[in-house]
Amino acid sequence: MMKSSLTINRVKRIFLVFPILLIGLVGTAQNSTKSTTKPNLLIILADQWRGQALGFEGKEPVKTPYLDKFAKESLVLQQMVSNYPVCSPARAMLMTGQFPIKNRVYSNVNSSSAPFGIELQKEAVCWSDVLKSNGYSNGYIGKWHLDSPYEPYIPTSNNIGKVAWNEWTAPDRRHGFDYWYGYGTYDVHNKPMYWDTNATRDNFHYVNQWGPIHEADKAIEFMKNEGGKLRKSDAPFSLVVSMNPPHSQYETVPENYYNIYKDVPLSSLVKDANIPPVGTENGDQYRKDIRYYYANITGVDEQIGRIIQGLKDQKLDDNTIVIIMADHGNCLGKHDEVSKNNIFEESLRIPFIIYWKGHIMARKDNQFLGSIPDVYPTILDLMGLKNAIPKDLDGTSYAQYFLNGKGNTPSEQFILGAIISNNAKINTGFRGVRTKDYKLAYVKKKNKGAFELYDLNADPFEMKNIYNPNNTIVKKLKPVLKHWLQKTNDGFTIEEE
Repeated sequence: MMKSSLTINRVKRIFLVFPILLIGLVGTAQNSTKSTTKPNLLIILADQWRGQALGFEGKEPVKTPYLDKFAKESLVLQQMVSNYPVCSPARAMLMTGQFPIKNRVYSNVNSSSAPFGIELQKEAVCWSDVLKSNGYSNGYIGKWHLDSPYEPYIPTSNNIGKVAWNEWTAPDRRHGFDYWYGYGTYDVHNKPMYWDTNATRDNFHYVNQWGPIHEADKAIEFMKNEGGKLRKSDAPFSLVVSMNPPHSQYETVPENYYNIYKDVPLSSLVKDANIPPVGTENGDQYRKDIRYYYANITGVDEQIGRIIQGLKDQKLDDNTIVIIMADHGNCLGKHDEVSKNNIFEESLRIPFIIYWKGHIMARKDNQFLGSIPDVYPTILDLMGLKNAIPKDLDGTSYAQYFLNGKGNTPSEQFILGAIISNNAKINTGFRGVRTKDYKLAYVKKKNKGAFELYDLNADPFEMKNIYNPNNTIVKKLKPVLKHWLQKTNDGFTIEEE
């Protein structure tokens, strides 16, 4: 009887363990399938959206209901910066994984910088080129701003003045993007203009619709891909949707978004200590623009929601990496800075939200010091293309950290900007390093340079420059800054005290 009882118990244990083994085998099979299926990539890029202006951040009274919800399912990097907070340099860093001195886009691309070859180089190997060579079907929608205008200039409103900005991107300069629905740079948001994939330079068209709404429509069409006309149906895809708002002109936002803020007391919108007072030029301008700026953000937020819903409707969300970010921020008058291209947090900090269902662990991360050049190698690594990452990138892959929060992390961010474009002087502007707690920068104004140091925890609005050459933090960070200048072959010089 005892032997029989032992045998029965063994059989019971086998049947109890068997389902667990079966589940494990099924799980392994699922993981194997996921890892061998090439993921799609969707990047939604907004212009001039500062990282503090997100509802879930709780720092500013702006409404972003979609991103508030989406952030709960995603990795949110709350310390992400635009290393050079200007449109063209930021976009070039994103596309090339290189800092501006190396990729030769160290100021905005326009007719003033064109004589110095400042534009995305035709021979540059962008991440989109790598995806193209690995079987991806790539699409680009919206603002590009990486090709120099040339005469005769395109007859659009921002090409009529002293400086021309807008230019067509020829097919051989599109860096692997097969589907093209974009423009160089154009700021009439309620009547935007575009070139189609097969359009010639003179064959652009206007749309009587707010840009982000129209671009969301086009993104949804790309994902639906009816009849296989917009992309290869049997290939993985990447898609960039580059929306110009909340870039100025702020007033060209649909009325329904403005009405959300129309009756909000101005006193509740203008609380931060670094906003200049009433009666000052930038203080008054901030008060004039803030409702419109927030309205644009809320409008873009809704269009992002529509795009992600379109992804879900096509059952593409299970295997698509989604990145939502900005090229740089915007002071809007804070610190007496009318816009960006300065060392302050409102200029540097950007939203960065990344989602990959079942792969990237959802969380808010306030420790990781993200930089735009790191995006290129990280996404290729996540997509299983680590061996295809070019060797001459300045960025580093942090794919493992993105997945589960483990692994090596950067200890600081290198920041630069305000380089003069119309005579290609690199030894101008500012250079600095930013950590989670401090920011040290050397700023040149009117041929005079000086250090600035801010305690980002004790002084989040950066009201007090606490630089002192004998400060322990200064002694620690100054050699780090000099190392970055050497590492990036930057001709910027710092005068020793």
